[in-house]
Amino acid sequence: MRSSPPDDDLNTAAAGASMTGWEFAWLDGLAVAAEPSWSYPEIARPLVRPAGSLLDLDTGGGELLAELAPLPPYTVAVESWSRNIPIARERLAPFGVEVLTELPAGENEFDVVLSRHGRLPATDVARLLKPGGVLLTQQVGSDDLAELNDALGAPPPHPRRWDAKAATAALTAAGLRVTDVREEHPVLAFRDIRAVVHHLRTVPWQVRNFTPLRYERELARLAAVIRTRGEFTVRAHRFLLRAQRPTEA
Repeated sequence: MRSSPPDDDLNTAAAGASMTGWEFAWLDGLAVAAEPSWSYPEIARPLVRPAGSLLDLDTGGGELLAELAPLPPYTVAVESWSRNIPIARERLAPFGVEVLTELPAGENEFDVVLSRHGRLPATDVARLLKPGGVLLTQQVGSDDLAELNDALGAPPPHPRRWDAKAATAALTAAGLRVTDVREEHPVLAFRDIRAVVHHLRTVPWQVRNFTPLRYERELARLAAVIRTRGEFTVRAHRFLLRAQRPTEA
């Protein structure tokens, strides 16, 4: 007979993870995350306000970009995940923002490029920025929630090292000048196994090919830890970089 957490928590979590968009209200109290000491929106806002053009990479559902409004008259967002594209287009349409599924093909096009928890294609960013233009990015590092993968006996989420040092090297090699570097490991506390399952279903790159059934025994053990200790804590991995394309002579 297979063991499972009480109250059919895994089935409940799996059902919750099938919701569209980014509706996480039902998780309130089930997981508590500490934020980095910096506020990405507060750093981004003074860059966005005076800009005439803006590109937001991997905009998700457009939540952050909408929060930064009013936006520059020429603002473009990129989102390739099919689940998010219609959500982003609906949310950003009132702001006149076009949502593309691929990077623009032009050059010297944007005053500001933003990427929060998205890709960081250094060469393309350098191509798309105008001379003097600024990149602001907050990245998820390769150590993110590594303790969760260890607890489940799953492979690490990232096969190669990705941290502030690696990103700085990539941006510098692309010809950008890095002017601000910050890196921290805030704590995330899972207080219910449903939060763990929902996270792994919503962020499929954390544990590849995850299903509650495939990891049923490991989840049952982790649920027992949460019941005993009240929570299971892991460390996130965040770093922030600001870089500028040099002004051409």
